[in-house]
Amino acid sequence: MDIRFSPEDIAFRDEVRRFLAEDFPADIRLKMQRGVQLGRDDHVRWQQVLAARGWAGVNWPVEYGGTGWTPVQKYIFSTECAVENTPRIVPFGLGMVGPVIYTFGTEAQKQRFLPDILASRVWWCQGYSEPNAGSDLASLQTRAVRDGEHYVVNGTKTWTTMAQFADWIFCLVRTGGPELKPQAGISFLLIDMKTPGVRVSPIRLLDGTPEVNEVHFEDVRVPVGNLVGEENRGWTCAKYLLTHERTGIAQVARSRVRMAELKRLAASTPAGHAGTLLEDPFFLRRVAELETELLALEYTELRTLANLSAGKSPGPASSILKIKGTEVAQALDEFFVEVAGLHALPFVPEQFSDTGSDWRVGPGTLTAAAGVYLNNRKASIYGGSNEIQRNIIAKEVLGL
Repeated sequence: MDIRFSPEDIAFRDEVRRFLAEDFPADIRLKMQRGVQLGRDDHVRWQQVLAARGWAGVNWPVEYGGTGWTPVQKYIFSTECAVENTPRIVPFGLGMVGPVIYTFGTEAQKQRFLPDILASRVWWCQGYSEPNAGSDLASLQTRAVRDGEHYVVNGTKTWTTMAQFADWIFCLVRTGGPELKPQAGISFLLIDMKTPGVRVSPIRLLDGTPEVNEVHFEDVRVPVGNLVGEENRGWTCAKYLLTHERTGIAQVARSRVRMAELKRLAASTPAGHAGTLLEDPFFLRRVAELETELLALEYTELRTLANLSAGKSPGPASSILKIKGTEVAQALDEFFVEVAGLHALPFVPEQFSDTGSDWRVGPGTLTAAAGVYLNNRKASIYGGSNEIQRNIIAKEVLGL
């Protein structure tokens, strides 16, 4: 495995650094530094800055407006964005439904949807999970019945992240009869959230924010032209999308940045007779153990990067990255709460929870610690739970 950057890669890294120094909006940078929750406009504005540079479709083919970057360039870009603490790209349009449309969609669908997704003019959300279909996604029951040139959709999706902002939702719906296997009777449907019969109910999380929602469909009429791929073959789209989602969940570069921030804060946090937390042998040993795991995870990512650069599929490596990436990130969350102490007490006034306003008192990294901890418990569940990832590894690697 050769992990050295070429002169061209180093030049690209310098270009990314100049761009982030000059074009990352100062007000959004300040909110990120203070740990303030961003609003919809903040996310859209940052993504449109990237789009104006031609850097929004990181994984998209060039013919659809993508960057055409090599795997190494993608790695460099994500690493430098992590170092500068830029907002994460909201994945549902650019990272999820966009790739599904340009891979499985018709030419009419590509022309209609892809430009707006690339330019972040339309906000998408994901309609996969249901009240009785989470990790066992194939048991979903939201049904779409063909009626002339429309499907009539009835059912409920849950844990729908940021649906309160969404213009469109991409959904897995059941179109096949009971004689088909569960996965064989599912279709991939695009639904305008303004369609009569669509209703969004917020779910307030433990950290106080209404980040997720239930989305209810009651006799919602959806044009047949919004079906992506073939009817009853939507499971193929779902699997393709989930592979993209899992690879991005690891967030190795951001965990590296968070590790450095943790050590900086621990070095200035009193710990009684030990001096500071970072001088406490027990605390330091635990940090060193986690840092070792993070280093191993980084080299796993680099091996995957080397395989991708050689034209090989990541295969089960995406599952390994998903498991260890979320476990390391959650362990870091626990450390931040420990360092924050009483500053970590969560408090989100309802009038500020959706606006991105800075209402907290104290260092942002510390006062946001409990909210981040509570919110990120879900990371080992979404994108296919870590238990499911272990099953994939057992099957594909161990042959069990």
